[in-house]
Parts: sequence; structure tokens; C-alpha cells
Amino acid sequence: MKNIAEKCTALWQKYRIAVLILLLGLFLMLLPGEKKQETVEMAEQQQTFSLEATEEKMEEILGKIEGAGKLKVMLTLKNGPQLQLAEDVEGSHGSGEMESRRETVTLKRGSSYEDVVVTRQTYPTYQGAVVVCQGADKAAVKLAVTEAVASLTGLSSDRITVVKWSS
Repeated sequence: MKNIAEKCTALWQKYRIAVLILLLGLFLMLLPGEKKQETVEMAEQQQTFSLEATEEKMEEILGKIEGAGKLKVMLTLKNGPQLQLAEDVEGSHGSGEMESRRETVTLKRGSSYEDVVVTRQTYPTYQGAVVVCQGADKAAVKLAVTEAVASLTGLSSDRITVVKWSS
């Protein structure tokens, strides 16, 4: 019995650091992590599009056009930004009917974080734009503002209205 105790003590002395590191690793793995939901809402939050921020940026840029003066921009959307997520489709035949099950594909990023797989991302499609500016009574300013909005949004000039700011 004394011989076994001496062997255990000798093994402990030899491998104690490795055992302590192993126990510390197990303890850290058991700590609760912050869970992330793998929903479409989370994916949409990753893609940050703000119509108000876009309008503000356009106001800043258009305001630098010579003669435009003070201005305000309003954009309307035909459809907003969309994400298409990868899906795992499993089909089976049961009693003469086709049954399918769809599941969103996720990637594990560590022990407590899952990320959705986006297969396609579409940006918003603009429907129209209205620009109210002080210099809209000058044809050159009106043309420059219309061309700038067209190049920023992809809208044709017939969908962009530039009107004079009332004093």
C-alpha cells in the first residue's frame, strides 16, 4: 500500500502542471457564453442600411454643388435591402406525398457563436427622389442636382424632382 501511495505522489509531482492546465481548460469550456440567434433579423442587423443616413450623406454632397444653397433630400424605396440565406433542404417520400424540410445553414464560430450563411445580398431599389433647394430656379443647378442624384441612386431623371426652396 505504501508503494502505491509513493507512485501516486511521484506521478502527481511529475504531471501536476499538465493536469492543472487540463482542469483549467475544462473549467473554461463549461463557462456559459453569450448565445447569438441565427435568425434573419440578426443577419439584417449585420447589414446596416439606413435611409435617413443615405439622405443625410446626399444632402452633404449635393450641398457642395455651386449655387445649390440650402437643400433637403427625400428618397422613396421600391424595396429595401434583402439577404438570401443558405438553406439545407431535405426531401423524402412518405405515403405517396413529397415532404420537405428546410433549415437555415449556420457556421459555428467558436463554442457559443453561430453565423448565418448569406448566399445573396441585394441593395435597396429606389423609386423616386425629391430635392428641395434654394438654387433650383437656375437651370444649370437643377441639371447638376438631377445628374448627381441619378448617379448616386441609379434613378432615371424622370423619377427625380428638383424644386425651389420657398423663403
